[in-house]
Amino acid sequence: MTTITPYVHKVAYYETDRMGIVHHSNYIRIMEEARLDFLSQIGFGYDEMEKNGVISPVTAVAGRYKKTTTYPDEISVVVTVTEASRALLKLGYEMKVGDTVAFTGESEHCFLGQDGRILNMKKSMPEFYETLLRLCPAEATP
Repeated sequence: MTTITPYVHKVAYYETDRMGIVHHSNYIRIMEEARLDFLSQIGFGYDEMEKNGVISPVTAVAGRYKKTTTYPDEISVVVTVTEASRALLKLGYEMKVGDTVAFTGESEHCFLGQDGRILNMKKSMPEFYETLLRLCPAEATP
């Protein structure tokens, strides 16, 4: 089983608003940072996917703000595979400061070739596909 280390984002001053609170739009960016780190940790960095002719656009994103974060908090982000199929990936995000959950979210992605057509990841990148299935709860796979 692959051990995934949580991604840590240190809040920069410029990410805060006039009230000193991290602006809500930054959580989506932190999700992307954590996602790229997660993919690298499981051995399939986004740069490698692109070299293999695969792009993976975001098709949906959602989040719940639970507690404010401020400068200079360190936000620990745990990324999990919540659903995986041949053409779709859903990731869950839990962001904490210390033991307190500050944000939970989900992003959804499809897999496309350079021509913009949907790819079957079982055929295009079978090792990546199998890794995602191993990391995904059994009830969330086809």
